[in-house]
Amino acid sequence: MKNLKPLALLMLFLIPFLYSCQEETDVVESGVYEGTIAEVEADKSEIYVETAEGQLLELYFTDNTVLTRNGEEVAFDQLAEGGRVEVEVEKVGQRLDPIAVRILE
Repeated sequence: MKNLKPLALLMLFLIPFLYSCQEETDVVESGVYEGTIAEVEADKSEIYVETAEGQLLELYFTDNTVLTRNGEEVAFDQLAEGGRVEVEVEKVGQRLDPIAVRILE
């Protein structure tokens, strides 16, 4: 019984922590948006972009996503948090597929 008390305390603090790690993202209509990269998850080929309107877009790159800088294709590792981008997205259900991502800086 004594072993259950520390486990219960751990769960009491762990569950709210895990909930706070989830990011609230927005689903917008298909179109072109400008914003700042809030987070880059290279292992998932994913970026989070905060638009000027305060929306947070979660974008998983696909094999068809084109990433460019100054009109030339570049590698995913050119993306960095704080960088300005223009994204063209297609809304598919509750998911946003990035068609094109242009690095502005």
